[in-house]
Amino acid sequence: MTDSYIALARKWRPKAFNELVGQDHVRQALVNALRSGRVHHAFLFTGTRGVGKTSIARILAKCLNCEVGVTDTPCGQCASCREIETGRFVDLIEVDAASRTKVDDTREILDNVQFAPTRGRYKVYLIDEVHMLSTHSFNALLKTLEEPPPHVKFLLATTDPQKLPVTVLSRCLQFNLKRIATGQIAATLRAVLEQEGVAFEPAGVALVAQAADGSMRDALSLLDQLIAFGGGSVAESEARAMLGTVARDHVVQLAERLAAGEGPGLLRCARSLEQWAPDYAQLLDELAALLTRVALQQVVGEEYESDELYAPELIARLAGEFAAEDVQLYYQTAITGRRDLPLAPDPRTGFEMTLLRMIAFRPGGEPRMPGAEPTGTAAAASPKRAAARPQESSARHSPQPESPPGPGQAAGAGPALEQQWSALLAQLDLQGAARQLASHCVLIAREGGRVQLALDPRSRSLRTAALEEKLAQALSRHFGEPVRLEFVAAAEAGETPAEARQRASRERSEAARRAFESDPGVQSFRERFGAEVISETVRPVK
Repeated sequence: MTDSYIALARKWRPKAFNELVGQDHVRQALVNALRSGRVHHAFLFTGTRGVGKTSIARILAKCLNCEVGVTDTPCGQCASCREIETGRFVDLIEVDAASRTKVDDTREILDNVQFAPTRGRYKVYLIDEVHMLSTHSFNALLKTLEEPPPHVKFLLATTDPQKLPVTVLSRCLQFNLKRIATGQIAATLRAVLEQEGVAFEPAGVALVAQAADGSMRDALSLLDQLIAFGGGSVAESEARAMLGTVARDHVVQLAERLAAGEGPGLLRCARSLEQWAPDYAQLLDELAALLTRVALQQVVGEEYESDELYAPELIARLAGEFAAEDVQLYYQTAITGRRDLPLAPDPRTGFEMTLLRMIAFRPGGEPRMPGAEPTGTAAAASPKRAAARPQESSARHSPQPESPPGPGQAAGAGPALEQQWSALLAQLDLQGAARQLASHCVLIAREGGRVQLALDPRSRSLRTAALEEKLAQALSRHFGEPVRLEFVAAAEAGETPAEARQRASRERSEAARRAFESDPGVQSFRERFGAEVISETVRPVK
């Protein structure tokens, strides 16, 4: 007869402080207390389910009662350590407060407090979910907490410390256990699978770690379930099937259509997911998580390390296709839509409206129709919007700046150079973060296929290998020959296109302020009523 199977959550439960995951602040405090001999008589461990509250309490009980002596590294071999691990130690009294809430139950437990331990050095009371005790039970416990015998230690655990009376809180050393980071959970699960000899795909492990929501116990239970579901292995496809999540390719497709601003394509992609009966709230969570990775890539570039779910090359590509401001808008819309999903007529409708809201509110225009020409990082402007800005059409007929220098020519200097680069940038097929990189540069020279640029030092975070490659490819397509970029340091390189836009905006604002203050009606108000103009509230008419 074979031995009965032990669940992973029980088999891999921490048995010593060095096996704890993600609770270094608690471990360090307890280790120092044990080494110095200053061990308080009452500890309160708080935190969500599965983060290690009762595990820490049992390890502390072993530390106090190990036959080697009070230590922060119990031997795990003596009778006391083995009995505590198996739940048979007579001086470790474990109480489930959720099922024993009556005052008579509490008094029955505490009646033996004054008696010395039977086997161990200390009598340890471990009360789980202590917030479930009744008011009378708390009163009975409080007296013992105020004047405990020297041989008694209380270890209290709860997921809801707000329900504990302040009189109890004030008599305990309180330790708040944190949710365990997804990366730490995934690393632990991989180590467990290697020890168990189970084949796995890193993406499948990452999905389990995400679904655990900060709980190591939940992660190990889900892993147990996935191993059974997958027939003895851990694969991404089985993990998605078990957890009810759609393939990450679908999330990437949604992101790509968002980047392109294609409303019809985005809606078709969203409706194609219905066959998988997805959890739309979870789908919005995954989309928001992907947008977070894209935003991090745009800010820190190559220093950002991607996870197992999405390849670094994919994140770098999306970072170049999205405008930074669009990423922030889409992320905020996703999490707001996630919150409002229960208010929608049905989850699918709420999900689709969230996606449509993203592109409807994107800066600069409406959703791009199939075949429409891209205009920078925003969608093509509508006829109404174009008609409202006649100055744009007149600008098209104004004299154009000089063309950028041809092959083998060095770029000039001064205002002409800045105009050349601005004109070239307007002609490039470039979007998103790559266009932002170009707009913060100044053209220094072009000699054959070599283009020298000076980057504004304040925008160094935009310079990544992926974005440089996009800019070089766009220049190559424009000039019809391979282009190699060189970034040089130049203290006085000139005004970048981004700085030119900011200067023009300031000049328009200043002109609007002067025009407003010189208006006869405004002057009349100032003279007759002593009115004052708040300059910063004056905006130019667009």
